Amino acid sequence: MNKELSLVKESALKMAQLTSDQKNEVLQSFSELLITKENFLLEANHKDLEEQKGKVSKSIYQRLGLNSSKIKNLAQGMLDLKKLKDPVGEVTLKRKLDEGLILSKVSVPIGVLGVIFESRPDAAAQILSLVLKSGNATVLKGGKEAKNSNQAMKSLVDELNTKHSFLPKNWAVFLETKSDVDEMLKQDQYIDMVIPRGSQELVQKVMNSTHIPVLGHADGICHIYVDKEADLKKSIPLIIDAKIQYPSACNAVETVLIDKEVDESFLRDFIKEAHTHQIQLFGCEKVREIKSEIKPTVDWAKEYGDRSLSIKIVNGLEEATAHINHYGSGHTDAILTENQEVAKKFVA
Repeated sequence: MNKELSLVKESALKMAQLTSDQKNEVLQSFSELLITKENFLLEANHKDLEEQKGKVSKSIYQRLGLNSSKIKNLAQGMLDLKKLKDPVGEVTLKRKLDEGLILSKVSVPIGVLGVIFESRPDAAAQILSLVLKSGNATVLKGGKEAKNSNQAMKSLVDELNTKHSFLPKNWAVFLETKSDVDEMLKQDQYIDMVIPRGSQELVQKVMNSTHIPVLGHADGICHIYVDKEADLKKSIPLIIDAKIQYPSACNAVETVLIDKEVDESFLRDFIKEAHTHQIQLFGCEKVREIKSEIKPTVDWAKEYGDRSLSIKIVNGLEEATAHINHYGSGHTDAILTENQEVAKKFVA
């Protein structure tokens, strides 16, 4: 593996020298490839789905799936990324120290990124596009559940390399086995940063297995607080959508906090609508006093990743923010209110 990683390190030096036009040219090609190779990608993904049917949890199985809409979104995302300012070469500080002596701080690529991600095959395309735009090189390891999808994505990288001769051949290398990952985590002379994308368990495992700097993250324990001045008619469909649009995504809502001054009828209407959408509800004691059939919430710091949701009645904004800051992961939290001052305080 040392020889392979050495080649990636060399590629990183060449990636750092690519011009903005060159990087954007590859992003354009990548976007077009995703569209023209849609059936190829879906066929590979279908193999993964068939192989994993009944073997993985519902949330993992949902994340594993690709469809035409996701591929189109990935392609559009690359075009949007192409429009953004090049993050490399930006002067973030400039200071005259003496006559003829000017100190400049200029942004540069990190180098080689070791990226470990779980079952989402669309993550590979997202990672590769960001690596391209930032002028880095990468070593990737996707989840074994998405083996065929990841191999299909690798073939797209091979096509990009053939089409754009200025791309160094080893700017993106896919690892295949867990032992490859274990070995990569030891190679601090070649890998400049490790980025694990997945469960908290994965992040902690990576952090405890390497001396390489790790860009980790927490769980997606996301909250919505319904303030006493919320538009209740708007609130119910918004919360439902925040749960069911993509339940296994890390920004799906897991806990709804409701101000005690909100009329009790709101909770009853919300529970009715939640049941219509097959959402399993858990609640605090106050919620269960209103609807006894709701099961008690056992863990307020649980990321459900499916159509499950906790509800808690709180004593105003202060208790809501205290709950979020104690149990939340700082990922995605929202307030529903018509009072701009309360909204500003929540955000602060």
